[in-house]
Amino acid sequence: MKDLIKAIRFAANMNQEQFASTLGTTPLSINRWENGKTLPNRMAQTQLYNFCREHAIDVAQLIIDTKAYGDTDNKLVLYHGSKKGIVGDIAPISRDECDFGSGFYMGSNTLQPLTLVCNEDKPKFYTVELDMTGLKVLTVEIGMDWAMLIAYYRKEMESAKGTPIYEKYAHMSDGYDVIIGYIANDRMYTELSRFFNKTLTDVALINCLSALDLGKQYVAISEKACRQIKILKEEPLSQLELSLLKDMSAERRKEGIALAEEIEVKYRREGKFFDEILKGE
Repeated sequence: MKDLIKAIRFAANMNQEQFASTLGTTPLSINRWENGKTLPNRMAQTQLYNFCREHAIDVAQLIIDTKAYGDTDNKLVLYHGSKKGIVGDIAPISRDECDFGSGFYMGSNTLQPLTLVCNEDKPKFYTVELDMTGLKVLTVEIGMDWAMLIAYYRKEMESAKGTPIYEKYAHMSDGYDVIIGYIANDRMYTELSRFFNKTLTDVALINCLSALDLGKQYVAISEKACRQIKILKEEPLSQLELSLLKDMSAERRKEGIALAEEIEVKYRREGKFFDEILKGE
């Protein structure tokens, strides 16, 4: 959190004295916060939150910048959000109806996992290192395979059970250790829901995907892959960070809804609906 506070002050172009005066605290408190010697209490975090809103500070980018690491050789630095923290060994045990089924989910940028856990009471944020050596990787690019694989794992294809199209996606990840694919984040939630509910065609969905800058998620689906994950850093998330992330998540969802409505109108007569694809029409 100390880096975030300093980044907020720099973004406002203030020295510690000016920042302290604006927040109604002392320069010594600001100094101690920025050096990690103490944490601002709940009231101070609320003041920091209001300060960011009043000064239109792009907190999303600040959070990304203050938590980002770099890759080395065949080892990838990735990010993971946990509702309560990782206990014991890392294992592929998330709930089945995640985007790519059970696995240990990691994001290629910090914002993805942060927004996924921002509504939890005491979430933790992890920086991890995945050693890709010897792992068999399934890469799913943006397109219908991506959407249909998510449909399979989210139980949206049950009506087509036993058909060739169902079997294709049921066994697509067999024998792999890691799945790499674009994340169905808060901005894509509306588009995917409309596609599954048969109000958005495949052509419209693909255009939505192309219009959004979606980050990638890496999912360790085998025990072997999980054993090759190393935790580099564990961080609890402060009330300030959670409040700012909640606002950001809501804004991103609004963006997704607006984009979906625009594209739905533009491509309403092009492509196929989800039920037509399942029937092979």
